[in-house]
Amino acid sequence: MDKTFTLEIETRWSDIDAYGHVNNVSLFRFLEIARVKILQREGFDFLNGSVQTLVARAECDYLKPILISDRVVVSMEVSRIGNSSFDLGYLIHNGEGGRYATAKTVMVCFDPVLNNTVAVPQMFRRMAGQE
Repeated sequence: MDKTFTLEIETRWSDIDAYGHVNNVSLFRFLEIARVKILQREGFDFLNGSVQTLVARAECDYLKPILISDRVVVSMEVSRIGNSSFDLGYLIHNGEGGRYATAKTVMVCFDPVLNNTVAVPQMFRRMAGQE
């Protein structure tokens, strides 16, 4: 990951499944938490902005189970920018070289007033290092 943004995620008891590890669905929740918190930290306004970012596709490759006692860190980067969409790449890891999963979401920029897709805002180009 070139220009990465990182957030530590707190694992909760409700994230654990019957097998004693973090359920696969919880990893998508971890991605959402990281995406929202990192984008807010970078200045994206989810509630008052004119552009919404919608998940068009989400994929995850599970590499190793996560236990309740494991440290969970999500590193995220803007890995591709198109006209009205961009990709976010993720690495879920323990902060010390242990990798739990890699993931990607394809995000579409949408204007709810126009009811149409719109150009990717400049902040995402900045996050990708394409200023």
